[in-house]
Amino acid sequence: MAAYVRQPAVAGRFYPAEPNTLRNDVQSYLSASVSATAKTPALGCVVPHAGYMYSGVVAGAVYARIEIPKRCIVLCPNHTGLGQPLSIISEGSWNTPLGAVSIDSSVAADIKKQFPDLIDDIESQRKEHAIEVQLPFLKVQQPDFSLVPITLGTGRFDILEELGRALGEVIGNHPERTIVIASSDMNHYENDAVTRVKDHKAIEKILGLDPHGLFETIKTEKISMCGFGPAIVMLTASKIAGAKRAELIRYATSGDVSGDRDAVVGYAGIAVS
Repeated sequence: MAAYVRQPAVAGRFYPAEPNTLRNDVQSYLSASVSATAKTPALGCVVPHAGYMYSGVVAGAVYARIEIPKRCIVLCPNHTGLGQPLSIISEGSWNTPLGAVSIDSSVAADIKKQFPDLIDDIESQRKEHAIEVQLPFLKVQQPDFSLVPITLGTGRFDILEELGRALGEVIGNHPERTIVIASSDMNHYENDAVTRVKDHKAIEKILGLDPHGLFETIKTEKISMCGFGPAIVMLTASKIAGAKRAELIRYATSGDVSGDRDAVVGYAGIAVS
């Protein structure tokens, strides 16, 4: 059977489909965020996944700050409800307007060995945007990177923690540095003031490297952070791999772009190292 090639699902909608335009847009978001601060060899990060006009400035700030290794595990929520609740694509490649990205089948196999509940499933990603929008940023920063895509459709803490421990063991034992990227927006469709308060309660737990605290805060404060599962997995894995600190690189809401403060989405960019 021919290797699976995942085609772009949201090119031309969430980001430009034309390669030169896309590269220029990504470079503009990265350049706008460059500072004198040295790049961080991060073990993990939280990056938003909205259309670039809304969250590109936050994503660019994160990717401009961290060193992108050649191996990236990217976790996302399942927005579409399609496919398996715990899914991985462990062979093939993803096409982007900037070129193909190979799936790291070796690392994927190691992850499945540590966490057998992950199921190879392409349906969960066929129309999903949350990993796809990360790839142009990664491609510009590290043209030869390889990808392990994991989609999470569960909110159970015990499962998320177990997967995080499995990833931590894999990246901790791998000879080359691997980053775990949690693709997530923050609170959705409440007013700007409420969203900022809620989001910073969640951000406080991420900065404290506290995955269970994040889980409890999301539930008790009713924060509609779509990628809290990926964030919990990333934090758990990063701590096992030796992470000691986290940094909020940038925060914004969609209202900063649209001017509509009545119903916004929050975006946080956080590096864990």
